[in-house]
Amino acid sequence: MITFETEPSRYRHWRLSFDGAIATLTLDVAEAGGLSPGYRLKLNSYDLGVDIELADALNRLRFEHPEVRVVVLASGKERVFCSGANIYMLGQASHAEKVNFCKFTNEIRNGIEDSSAHSGLKFIAAINGSCAGGGYELPLACDEIVMVDDRSSTLSLPEVPLLGVLPGTGGLTRLVDKRRVRRDLADVFCTTAEGVRADRAKAWGLVDHIAPPARFPELVAQRARALAQGSDRPADAEGVHLPPLDRSIDKQGYHYRWVRVELAPADRVASLIVTGPESGAVPSGLAEILAAGPRWWPLAMARELDDALLMLRANHQDIGTVVLKTRGDIAAVLACEETIAAYRSHWFVRETIGLLRRTLQRLDVSSRTLFAVIEKGACFAGSLLELALAADRSYMLSEGPRIALSQLNFGGLEMVHGRTRLAVRFNENLTRERFGTAPLDAAAARDLGLVTFAPDELDWEDEIRLAIEERSSLSPDALTGMEANLRFAGAETVATKIFGRLSAWQNWIFSRPNAIGERGALKRYGTGAKAQFDWERV
Repeated sequence: MITFETEPSRYRHWRLSFDGAIATLTLDVAEAGGLSPGYRLKLNSYDLGVDIELADALNRLRFEHPEVRVVVLASGKERVFCSGANIYMLGQASHAEKVNFCKFTNEIRNGIEDSSAHSGLKFIAAINGSCAGGGYELPLACDEIVMVDDRSSTLSLPEVPLLGVLPGTGGLTRLVDKRRVRRDLADVFCTTAEGVRADRAKAWGLVDHIAPPARFPELVAQRARALAQGSDRPADAEGVHLPPLDRSIDKQGYHYRWVRVELAPADRVASLIVTGPESGAVPSGLAEILAAGPRWWPLAMARELDDALLMLRANHQDIGTVVLKTRGDIAAVLACEETIAAYRSHWFVRETIGLLRRTLQRLDVSSRTLFAVIEKGACFAGSLLELALAADRSYMLSEGPRIALSQLNFGGLEMVHGRTRLAVRFNENLTRERFGTAPLDAAAARDLGLVTFAPDELDWEDEIRLAIEERSSLSPDALTGMEANLRFAGAETVATKIFGRLSAWQNWIFSRPNAIGERGALKRYGTGAKAQFDWERV
């Protein structure tokens, strides 16, 4: 079983160091430290285990070190920054493992950009040597890229000529959409296996700054200091430690304090139940929020939900439908979110909103059918209502339950393309006044378009059961494509292009013999034998 929780004393591949407002996150991969047997992580190449540590380190920087304003991503290897995803790992991985690895990798890069945009945490990549493939995609997510000009180090996205695949965790899209590299130059760059040196990388816009080895460390430090001046992260705040999650696992599923996952593998269904805060125990002021720290409900719940989604993704690939449920007191959720709204400019509240936003974004790209079931005792309010808004369909019992909106539904928990789920649902045609401020019963929710169906109690169980059974009978491939298209309505952004193209290349190029066949590029890489391609263009 793959788990996603770790902490700095267990890191094998990353080191964290601090110098006031500047933190350095150093990649120094242990060759023998692969997550699975059968490959060595040479030349600072990475696998899912390396990424799990990176994700944890970034969250600890966000919450435990509010004084940090700039993160320098550096290498602990001489003359090598990162050679990208480990090819031998990819060559032996199943298709699902490749897909999940690439998706998690890109979510980390999106998270870096999210922190830069919303939290004042800036990132610099200090490329001290050769940098290839996914090793360059990490710098592409940063605010600035500094490269050593030692006349030998190269930058490359060599997947097309070497592996018969693509720089598919966002490389192509960030190259032309984010860095504005001319597409003819990008074409040359992505088909030149040996890559380009620093002078050409700077001229083509692949990096921001270059310096000879003697000046390289000072240039990195200078750029870090300059970026730090523009951040509003506090210099003297006390961080909030993130303790280990309280999680138990059994045959029935995963059990946390606020989140529960119930597995029904024979039906290919999981139920994900999120519980709201306890009535009468909601902090009403900033001092109480800080005193609660990691136990504050929005943070504790978001951490558990994030872990549950990753556990489902990695370990239960046959689960096709996730039924979303909630429990609790609507008034308690709304009271909690009134406090969030009052203090959302405070660094800790802002980071908590950010974690919740990124967790819900992980739900959006889960490659699972999502059905929300709003029954008696449900608590779909504010941030928990986002679960229903993320769902492909929602069923609300006609008598009994209520739903409610909060300010967070209108801003703060946007999808990965920057739009709220309400805006996507109503094609941007909405106002706060349209929904009022009082909790809504099923009839009102249905008439306002906030739920799909509102069956009465007589038909309730049969309608839910039939809907799930029908969904489970359909092609998983077709459903994944359909759901991804429908969830991200509206104009495309860099993020929607990345995830759309990620799905396309993973589910076609990564399953073609030219890549993974016995004579394909991934299988023959490193053997000395050339790949043999089927030359048809279809």
